[in-house]
Amino acid sequence: MRHAEFCDPRLVLVYDAECPWSREDDFFLSVVNEAPSSRVLDLGCGTGRLALGMVAVGHAVTGVDPARASLEAARAKSNAERVTWIEGTSSILPAGSFDMAVMTSHVAQFFVGDEEWAGTLSDLRRSLVSGGRLVFDSRDPQARRWERWNPVDSRRRIVLPDGRTVSAWTEVTAVQGGAVSFTHHYTFPDGERLVSTATLRFRSEELIRSSLRGAGFAVEAIYGGWNREPVGTGDGEFLVIARRC
Repeated sequence: MRHAEFCDPRLVLVYDAECPWSREDDFFLSVVNEAPSSRVLDLGCGTGRLALGMVAVGHAVTGVDPARASLEAARAKSNAERVTWIEGTSSILPAGSFDMAVMTSHVAQFFVGDEEWAGTLSDLRRSLVSGGRLVFDSRDPQARRWERWNPVDSRRRIVLPDGRTVSAWTEVTAVQGGAVSFTHHYTFPDGERLVSTATLRFRSEELIRSSLRGAGFAVEAIYGGWNREPVGTGDGEFLVIARRC
């Protein structure tokens, strides 16, 4: 199933267990906290990890995601009633409603086509107040991260809240024009096997910058790692901070 890790409740549970709070969340929260008590949009909020972290320190947070199973998992968590959860895409965002927008966990790479990406950026710009900030991560294609997505390097064991252990691994199925397609494989203790397929777009730094300019954003900074290292010297990331013009 395409995007099953977000849409299938069995794999949403696995995803949530595999992706606890991390230094990546610390980075996004540090940027958001530069403007206390902000109205923050979390686009592609998934199971709500960062949204709940932001609301816990005083921000007014709206989490938007098209995957109902992920939102149901988010709504079941402690303090979830303090977040506004919306099932949908960027197209439903109200104009001028947010001081800041974030896209975490490489959500930006799921917008594969140029028109789809441009439309998302246009929606985000519309939803932000003048001077509002957009923060997101995207993997640096120069790091060629997808080369580690193979049955050997990607193999992992994920412990679920009930103590069961799920075995998982990833394989790349196609690399073409900056788009990388892959399949996650999961094996449950009872022998059940599930898969989740997806395609991610790896954009160059210049392509990210030009797309932001075209959408009416000014780039404030692009870092290469979670400790705000320069591009090429960090973790193989583009950590982008832009401002609505």
